Amino acid sequence: MLWNIRKKKFIGIFILGFVLASVALFLPPILSSVTGQALTSNPDYVIAYSIGPFGVFLFALATAMNSISSEFESGTIVPLLTKPISRTMVFLGKLFAAFIIILVTYTMFFVYVVIGGTAVFGPQNNLQLVPLALLGNVITTFIWIAIILAVGSLSKNTLISALTAFGLFLALLIAIPIVSTFAGPSVALNYIPGSGAGGTMSTANGTVTIGAGTDNIGTNLINYILYPSANMNFTKTNIELRGTEPPLITQTLAYTEPISVVTLRGLSVALAYIFVFLLIAWYALKRAQILE
Repeated sequence: MLWNIRKKKFIGIFILGFVLASVALFLPPILSSVTGQALTSNPDYVIAYSIGPFGVFLFALATAMNSISSEFESGTIVPLLTKPISRTMVFLGKLFAAFIIILVTYTMFFVYVVIGGTAVFGPQNNLQLVPLALLGNVITTFIWIAIILAVGSLSKNTLISALTAFGLFLALLIAIPIVSTFAGPSVALNYIPGSGAGGTMSTANGTVTIGAGTDNIGTNLINYILYPSANMNFTKTNIELRGTEPPLITQTLAYTEPISVVTLRGLSVALAYIFVFLLIAWYALKRAQILE
């Protein structure tokens, strides 16, 4: 764990995360003072905060990409696995270290956002639910940690594990919203790591736009606690070409699901991915041939 957090890439991503969080916090009051417009209070700023898909992927990459594969590349796997300790214990030790790193790092982020959000946007609502947002971000991060560990254990190459994970992340990040918007918000999209099908939910505080995929576990957990009987509406965008006239764009309702179903499915899918890829990583490490 200590070896991991001393890595320059992890420190760089940690600093970048705080910079981006600070920009989101302090840019509105700066713009308010420049334009002369009063800053509007936002009592739901903290509860709506999330590390974000790209942020959780970067932290997963920085935490896990060197965890197993670099041991094979540097040869340190030989003295490690030849000690009188089971390979399962070695694997669980690395996994637990990654969990502690992510949990402590995200806790620091959320404490910073709670303090900063209260100072900038005024008193915040539902702060008791912030741990759910933290939990959701940790689970989402561990999907990518599990994938990176699995690829690293199979390939025994850090570069291959990093490029494979990044390529998969980028493909899903671009493809899922496009498919959801134009081909329709299919339920199948919610079973793929990412944002899932985009939908809207009507609440007492207005309409909320959220995704039903694994990227939004924390947000959906909070929405389920706040609005347990609410439904998410998924709409399809229809584009009608009309010759020389501008295309006619309309939206039709594709389907509706209770927020409870959306939340439970997203959590179940995430845990299933984590279990499967960690099982692959553990099995690959157990079967790896060590040549002294």
